[in-house]
Amino acid sequence: MKLTIEHLKAGYDSVVIIDDLSLAIPEGKITALIGANGCGKSTLLKTICRIQPRLGGRVLLDGADVHEADPRALAKSIAILPQNPTAPEGLTVRELVSYGRAPYKTSFFSRTTAKDREMIDWALTETNMMEFQHRPIGAMSGGQRQRAWIAMAIAQDTEILFLDEPTSFLDVAHQMEVLRLVQHLNEAYGKTIVMVLHELNQAARFAHCLVGMCRGQLLYCGTPEEVFHKEMLHRVFHIDAELMSDPRTGKPMCIPYCVNELEHSA
Repeated sequence: MKLTIEHLKAGYDSVVIIDDLSLAIPEGKITALIGANGCGKSTLLKTICRIQPRLGGRVLLDGADVHEADPRALAKSIAILPQNPTAPEGLTVRELVSYGRAPYKTSFFSRTTAKDREMIDWALTETNMMEFQHRPIGAMSGGQRQRAWIAMAIAQDTEILFLDEPTSFLDVAHQMEVLRLVQHLNEAYGKTIVMVLHELNQAARFAHCLVGMCRGQLLYCGTPEEVFHKEMLHRVFHIDAELMSDPRTGKPMCIPYCVNELEHSA
């Protein structure tokens, strides 16, 4: 499905955070939104997914305006995993994942269908959570909980998946586990994935497209090889950095330094 943002204006109440942003999301690829805290990455994700209203412009999915679409129909096309999601106490992993099938139910009391069970089992299997399906979410580690939430999102069976900081508060091993899962979902099933990431080297390694934002503006958009350079790091993050190639993947990576520190030491 083709997702295009045209002259988007977004924010909260009278505060404009994003103004006149246009972007075409690469279909069937992983796109990482990068930028300093408060630059508008999460606002962009929420506005695309209609979690918050737009202030202007359009978000088009196969030419149709997302903000005018039927909510149930839209939920069959795009899914979003927000920052720091919470679940009711005592909810099991399987029960959580079953919530991903909500767009396909005609009412709250609708029975779980064979197709629902098939998709729930598939999501649990793909995220390696089947053995934990009857355990409470609260009893899971941080990495396991994140995999369970991703399982819920993919049980929704959408072509496009949005992840808002999916590696936050995870240690390095669990960050890699989550990002490899994201990579697998893209490569095995062709899902279009848009995620907000703070770790620059991970963004360059796992994403096909990097979108660099600063103060609500889109400054850079392209492959890691095109975008990951000293000028971008300075303009978007206000840092200097030593750049190199990852010895295993060949992807660009950096060792960042604070600009003020370098100016002071000079």
